[in-house]
Amino acid sequence: MTLLAEYYVPGLHVEDRSIKVPLDWAGHEPGKGFDGETISLFYRVVTAPEHVHDELPLLVYLQGGPGGESPRPLDPTSDGWIAEAIKHFRVILPDQRGTGRSNRVDTQVMAKLAPAGARAQADYLKLFLADSIVRDFEHLRRTEFGGAKWVTLGQSYGGFLTLTYLSLYPQGVTASFTCGGIPHVPADAAEVYEHTFPRMARKTAQFYERYPQDVERVAAVADRLAAGGVNLPNGDPFTVERLQCLGSDFGMKPSFERVHWILDSAFLDGDGSANASSPLSDEFLSKVETATSSRPLYWPLQEFIYANGEMDEPIRWAAQRVRDTKPEFGSDVRPLNFTGEAMFPWMFEQERALRPFKPAMDLLMEDTRFGVIYDADQLARNEVPLQAAVYFDDMYVDSLMQLDTLSRVGNSHYWTTNEFEHDGNHGDRVFRHLYAEALNRGDLEELF
Repeated sequence: MTLLAEYYVPGLHVEDRSIKVPLDWAGHEPGKGFDGETISLFYRVVTAPEHVHDELPLLVYLQGGPGGESPRPLDPTSDGWIAEAIKHFRVILPDQRGTGRSNRVDTQVMAKLAPAGARAQADYLKLFLADSIVRDFEHLRRTEFGGAKWVTLGQSYGGFLTLTYLSLYPQGVTASFTCGGIPHVPADAAEVYEHTFPRMARKTAQFYERYPQDVERVAAVADRLAAGGVNLPNGDPFTVERLQCLGSDFGMKPSFERVHWILDSAFLDGDGSANASSPLSDEFLSKVETATSSRPLYWPLQEFIYANGEMDEPIRWAAQRVRDTKPEFGSDVRPLNFTGEAMFPWMFEQERALRPFKPAMDLLMEDTRFGVIYDADQLARNEVPLQAAVYFDDMYVDSLMQLDTLSRVGNSHYWTTNEFEHDGNHGDRVFRHLYAEALNRGDLEELF
């Protein structure tokens, strides 16, 4: 175990650590030696200052995404679940491979791989999906924590990783918690978007009901963009499709307010009232660029989190295929509908940060062979207590599909609520509730 740094932030003792893992887990087993190319797995160990020298049980956090790094806490309440977790656990915050400080993948990496061809780029990206991520974590558990079983807490995509963990290495887990992140098994990207596009339309309608003045403002911005010739500060063309991506935040609170205030600064002339002939302000363009840009692996991996083993059909831009059947999402429709957590081919043509990924994406969209991430039979006989928070109105992960999966996962329990949006776990109430449910059921008995 390599200790890189040890320090305090307000209310937390932090250790920065790193280990090596195989780039490609094929032919290797977590906890054992390996050869070939390696990458770094960076992780933090976070503890309440009063528990630094206590032997607390371990909780590993499975971050959302894909392509998301673990939280960088400012204090225990900046990511609210941490404040509750450190009362009971030593918390492990790993950066998933390709993110944060774990051999980050971005346009520079894709450029270095470009001479080897699109196939090499595509195969490289396949190594950053759930099967590899979970093997990294299991190797970490076996080698650096003495093989001690740990509790997992999965947020969003972290719930997907949870089911992969319970499929591949259930013996390493004492109990699991998930928040807004139970995938549908069997996985089907197109099926997911058949459910999510109607929710995107409902969220847009709710936004316009909340801020009816923005119907005209959005239409005026869209009409100005449709005329062409507008670029964002980084040089990307600002298109109507890019404007629609402001809705990707609509599953989080207070997203309606964030988007409303972005639109408030749109027009330069006069008192800033809606005016399609007015220049768009620099402030607005900067805010849109920030709001619609994403982590480097987020969009490239977005649809492949549904790719499980040998597939009968390739994914072939599932969100775009579903969108093509929904004329209400056309760029010329007024009121303009926003889109949510959905990836489209135009992104890899228009966005400078994504263009280097395009050759690989074109190949991956036709691939049918991926790593196995779910074992339905193993999940059916699962014995690891699983407690899930299912957000009834979740825009990103359909609640009914979550419940359908949980009905076929052994020893699973769920709490369904419409009190929170997808980011409910960022406060302390959701994790406190899940922890109490598991504790009162006896699911954590072997920890204490």
